[in-house]
Amino acid sequence: MHKICNLLFLKEILILKHSPLPSSYQEAYSQTSIFLTMARSDHSIGSPSHNSAVDADVSSVRFVHTSAGRILPSDSRWNSIELSFNLFPQSQTNGYESIPSKFSKSYDYDLIITDKKHFKRVLYIATSIVLVVLALVLLVLFLPRKHKHHGPSNNLTLAVNQALAFFDAQKSGYYPKNSPVKFRGDSGLQDGNATQAGLLGGFYDSGNNIKFSFPTAYTVTLLSWSVLEYHEKYAGIGELDHARDIIRWGSNYLLKLFIPPNVTSDPILYSQVGGAQNDTEGGDNDTSCWQRPEDMSYVRPVSSCDIVASDLAGEVVAGLSAASLVFKDEKNYAIQLTAAAETLFDLAIKEDPTKQGTYSAVDECRGDARAFYNSTSFKDDLVWGGTWLFLATGNASYLEYATRNFSSALQEERAGERGVFYWNNKLLGSAVLLARILYFRDLGYPYEDSFASSANVTESALCSYLSDQSFNKTQGGLILLKPDSRSPLQYAATAAFLSKLYSDYLNLLRRTGGVCRDQVFSVQMLQSFSSSQIDYILGDNPMKMSYIVGFGGQYPLHVHHRSASIPWDGRKYSCSEGDRWLHSQDPNPNILLGAMVGGPDRFDHFIDKRDKPWFTEPSIASNAGLVAALIAHHNPPRHPADSSGINLGIDQTGIFEKIHPPS
Repeated sequence: MHKICNLLFLKEILILKHSPLPSSYQEAYSQTSIFLTMARSDHSIGSPSHNSAVDADVSSVRFVHTSAGRILPSDSRWNSIELSFNLFPQSQTNGYESIPSKFSKSYDYDLIITDKKHFKRVLYIATSIVLVVLALVLLVLFLPRKHKHHGPSNNLTLAVNQALAFFDAQKSGYYPKNSPVKFRGDSGLQDGNATQAGLLGGFYDSGNNIKFSFPTAYTVTLLSWSVLEYHEKYAGIGELDHARDIIRWGSNYLLKLFIPPNVTSDPILYSQVGGAQNDTEGGDNDTSCWQRPEDMSYVRPVSSCDIVASDLAGEVVAGLSAASLVFKDEKNYAIQLTAAAETLFDLAIKEDPTKQGTYSAVDECRGDARAFYNSTSFKDDLVWGGTWLFLATGNASYLEYATRNFSSALQEERAGERGVFYWNNKLLGSAVLLARILYFRDLGYPYEDSFASSANVTESALCSYLSDQSFNKTQGGLILLKPDSRSPLQYAATAAFLSKLYSDYLNLLRRTGGVCRDQVFSVQMLQSFSSSQIDYILGDNPMKMSYIVGFGGQYPLHVHHRSASIPWDGRKYSCSEGDRWLHSQDPNPNILLGAMVGGPDRFDHFIDKRDKPWFTEPSIASNAGLVAALIAHHNPPRHPADSSGINLGIDQTGIFEKIHPPS
């Protein structure tokens, strides 16, 4: 049997190759022909009935494509060998013999099975081997992969819990009695007493005691966005109410920042509380004094702007609008938020274009913001605010403004800012939102071109994350979106959030990937990149260091943070006493749970020292991006898939509740 098969195969190779036979093979070729002739002669001897059976054998054939052990084309067709296995009872009908082969070249031979029992056994064994190999392949594919640094198992639920707790530690004003943070209390109770509305509340920005309006509004917007998209995931881990509480704490403060115009006064927009502008009491202030906010006794200055602070106005509008969608179940509160947003936005966009500008360019408005949150553009903020206001109200005039000004904002974007989504650049965030409207609530004319442009901008940015030609990565895999800036984790976190969010959009659309210029990317590529950045932050890095305080076995212990570094022991420490805690070599006595620090340098090196804030200082804007990225990566709650057969834990239509398709 095996000899016949081998000789058949050898002859087939020689025929298909159409090449002269080497002398060493001529004898084998001759013997093969003789042997096959004898085999056919043996079948042809006998009664007519026997010949009919043989003919039936010939008619019951299967095609096997082969040529020297691999599949090769010949004259744009496949060569084939017809094999008759004679395993089952054969029909006596010869009708199929008149049907020509569908292949251009076909050589017909009879393969005679002399022992069906052994042949079936071979088939069973071969089938079993194939099934075992297939099972092993599937097992390898679906087993969890270890990352190259073999980091710890990432408990995303715990990480989200902790990352949200950081905002509790940053609250200013009357401190909630039920807060999980036990080293904080009432603080900043005199903030803005001389202003019309008072500026009690809000968040301290980072390790200092200053309240910056610009990053606060961005924080409220980004946290609200993550809740609108993934509220099922928040609810599934019991954190939805917690997230809403943090957003409310911020949106209540945003309402105090804007004072509408009246008969006797112009509109006011407060940009900052606290800073280094106060020289009383021996120069004590928020930057020179290392002191808990509960112990502050110096006067905290308030900085204010008029409506020409277009960037601050746009960001506050975005925060109020996004929060109104989060609290749409509280009708009166949602209306209060959107009413303030609409009034502020209408004033901002009607201002003389020659006077529009950035808040940090105006001396009386910026306070110390230029040193901390220097804004470099304002059109991206107005587009961002207009987009969110459209989603919050359904008023098409706001969408018209956003789409009409998107291109001009894009043209003014600095080269070093492209593809980076953070407190100073909202263009990519706006592009993702506009692409979302295109995909799931296409409004048609006259927005088609703008929506298509925003989708192209989005996919081009995501492609740049995947390409080493656009952005460098550290040896450990952390993307360096702003290589000339310190604290790289804040940019990596928002890149991870947008990548995962957009991949979810593509999954809902049943798309496998996207295209940008001459490149393509898959959903899997986006998700892999996004996961790699989250894994790096959580400890899968060369330092084996979790950059979220309290998470994992090794994390920063000397966080640059006043409240965390000074003991909560019932004593009040003055400014002069505070320096001992700033320069202490001891770990912080209070764990600032969930705070994401600035992160390593471009060589993956991290220095855990309190007096090196570019390594160890957290901020509310950075943590907002972290929370959004973490919840995006969290598994959806277990429930049946939606009508599309997909369960991603994302709310596809809720964000469009106020938008009605054009008639």
